[in-house]
Amino acid sequence: MGEQTTALSKREGWRSEGYAARVHYEGATEQYSVEYYEPTGLVVYWRVRGDGEAVPVTRESVPGPLRQRIREDLSAAGVDPTAERETL
Repeated sequence: MGEQTTALSKREGWRSEGYAARVHYEGATEQYSVEYYEPTGLVVYWRVRGDGEAVPVTRESVPGPLRQRIREDLSAAGVDPTAERETL
């Protein structure tokens, strides 16, 4: 496992799978899966549809409070929070 993904797995809701870490969020009307990949330092957002299928979405379509929470979790795990803003 990577050091950063291991640190993220200690944050609420996160789990680590080798060099990737994932967390799921459920809002009032939408569900998201968020992944951080340590080798590339990138964050990927997925919107989970009602049928359980996940589709990647742009950062601009993700609610601001969720993006802020991700940056806070990254920072607390020792990851540069600007990684959340990097595009694929």
